[in-house]
Amino acid sequence: MGTVASFTTSSFFTGERAVIIFFVSLVLCSLPFSLLSHALALSFLTLASLFLEIRFETPNSPSLFPTRPGASSGILLGALTPPAVILSKMIQLSRGLSFGEVKFEDLHPALKLSWFVCHGLAAVRLIQHFLRTFPSCASIGEALLVTSGIVLYFGDMLLRTMAKLSGLLMSSELHPMKYGISRSEIGTFIQGLLLGLLLYPLAFKYIIQIWEWSIKAASAEARYKEIGRSLVFFASLGFVMIVIVPSWMQFVQEFHMHPIFWVLSFVFSEPVKRLSLCLYWVCVICFSVLRFYNISKSSKIERILLRKYYHLLAVLMFLPALIFQPKFLNLAFGAALAVFLTLEIIRVWRIWPLGQLVHQFMNAFTDHRDSDLLIVSHFSLLLGCALPIWMSSGYNDRPLAPFAGILSLGIGDTMASMVGHKYGVLRWSKTGKKTIEGTAAGITSVLAACSLLLPLLASTGYILTQHWFSLLIAVTVSGLLEAHTAQLDNAFIPLFFYSLLCL
Repeated sequence: MGTVASFTTSSFFTGERAVIIFFVSLVLCSLPFSLLSHALALSFLTLASLFLEIRFETPNSPSLFPTRPGASSGILLGALTPPAVILSKMIQLSRGLSFGEVKFEDLHPALKLSWFVCHGLAAVRLIQHFLRTFPSCASIGEALLVTSGIVLYFGDMLLRTMAKLSGLLMSSELHPMKYGISRSEIGTFIQGLLLGLLLYPLAFKYIIQIWEWSIKAASAEARYKEIGRSLVFFASLGFVMIVIVPSWMQFVQEFHMHPIFWVLSFVFSEPVKRLSLCLYWVCVICFSVLRFYNISKSSKIERILLRKYYHLLAVLMFLPALIFQPKFLNLAFGAALAVFLTLEIIRVWRIWPLGQLVHQFMNAFTDHRDSDLLIVSHFSLLLGCALPIWMSSGYNDRPLAPFAGILSLGIGDTMASMVGHKYGVLRWSKTGKKTIEGTAAGITSVLAACSLLLPLLASTGYILTQHWFSLLIAVTVSGLLEAHTAQLDNAFIPLFFYSLLCL
């Protein structure tokens, strides 16, 4: 009886759950009265996901999906992070609404309810497909975060298209459907580019089946088939990204020219600054990749510690650009993520002649969280830095919010790992590797970086509205999550930190 009680107590009171519940409490306490229904929904979701996580992690519980080894289920963290981020952004926008700086046109209540139901059904179907297609590549919480983000992104794309169609099909007297807030050309270009690449593998699967069926009767050598498959891939990818995707961009946004030409004109509108920044990025990337690739093959340094140098590299690359060229950095993040997606598709499908080369190169930077089937670490680092910047587009009264990913990953996570590895003695748990010394170093380093960054932002014209007490809470809570979670911290910590900075 005592053993059962001890198990129940130890399994319920974990550091990760305590940090998450405290985080949710901060969000709930910051909600205005007008968002009371959202507070009730978030409270119910917290209780439900906590119950499911405890039930899932009990001994001898059936495992429906093969998840990433060594990670907890992460149901509570994965279920609460997306709605908490959205609510934090709504709290920020509500301050803009009170000053008349934000205008938002909502959907009809019936359409909103049906849309939520469709979102839920699509997310459930997608998470099942994701965990079965990529077994042992992610925990349930990580899969929840990825699939809910993809469904929200695709849903936004679909609603934008429907709103545009309704405007074309209906007269002004019939009140065509209105949705969302105004979007920039950069946001539309990134959305079309990324969603086009995410949908392309589904189309290529059927294209390659048709091509293989057409040459089935012909006596073709294996080498000929491999080259032909590669040509079909690049030709179909080029058609999708040059014709189909830009057509959607021009449909929902007034570009007045082909979106690719618009991007070129945008870059050359300030050629000295932006081309110099591109040259700087290329030099830093080439030197760093070649240097660390050689080290990774010959050095005995732990792989996870070696990869933290890429977090510092992110600071060197993104911090100056975010301060002086934020719009260009938005576009650059989209282009970099598109390149990563393209290379991952080439690696997974083993497209000749780059597939095997990309696979061998990427394996030099993988760790226990990656697999041959899916490599996610570079995606999580790039998205962890990019998402707070993308979500800060438009109204933003918290100047540090766009820096959430760079500060938490590039500085906090890096210092926590390095100090904890070299000087850490007191561990947070008997089974984990995270140390109190490392966590303290991470929190202190982020606060020190903020103390240097805030005066610099003030000198460039930002109006500082971030209070030091709230900043201290945000940094501390994010640092404690990094110390206690077994999930992919590159994905969750920046969103956590961003949410707290928006409050």
